[in-house]
This record gives sequence, C-alpha cells and structure tokens, in this order.
Amino acid sequence: EVQVAESGGGLVQAGGSLRLSCAASGITFDDYVIGWFRQAPGKEREGLSCLSSSDGSTWYADSVKGRFTISRDNAKNTVYLQMNSLKPEDTAVYYCAADFPVFFCHPAISYDYWGQGTQVTVSS
Repeated sequence: EVQVAESGGGLVQAGGSLRLSCAASGITFDDYVIGWFRQAPGKEREGLSCLSSSDGSTWYADSVKGRFTISRDNAKNTVYLQMNSLKPEDTAVYYCAADFPVFFCHPAISYDYWGQGTQVTVSS
C-alpha cells in the first residue's frame, strides 16, 4: 500500500523558515515524482514544487521560486520542502503527493496518492 505523510508544519513569524517533510512508503517503481501543494481557506489548491526520482529534475511555481527548495533523502524515502522568507500569504495547509511511474517532474502531473496535510501559519 502506498502511503505519503507530511510533517513539519507549525506557526512561524513572517521572514522565518520551516522545513516540511514528506515520507513516502510502498512505492515499488523506481520512477516516481513527489509534489508539494497548498490550499488556503477559500482558495483553490496550488501546485508549488515537484521532484523526479529518475533524474532529480525539479519544478517550482513562480509564487515560491527563490524562497522554497525541494530536496530528497533517498535513504529515508523522504522529500523535503525548505521554506524560507515566509510571508503571511503562505499560510495554508500543505500537502505532498506521489505519482508513478513518472519520469519527469512537471506541473501537469495528476497525482494518485496524497497525504493528509500539515498546517503552516505565518504571522505578520
């Protein structure tokens, strides 16, 4: 059974940093992509970033480019989202998702497996 689970959310002041973790298990394919999303109250879900297990390619939404960094620890089957220079408008529930077999990271992937989400609140 494929499972993905986020952790690391919390309350942080504007300008601060948080690192979210996405632990993935049960993925039997070598080629998969992990994506990060967020959804703020009253807003649509927004794709933020993704990372390919095949070639390490990444993608970032313009809203987070230069502030957020996606990375992975293969030994721990974990993908991280380092979030710096946080703004109040970054407040949302953050989700990670997995899809396979997928070779390249791009924003149009339709993910099959989703975590439960972790709350990130940025105070002004």
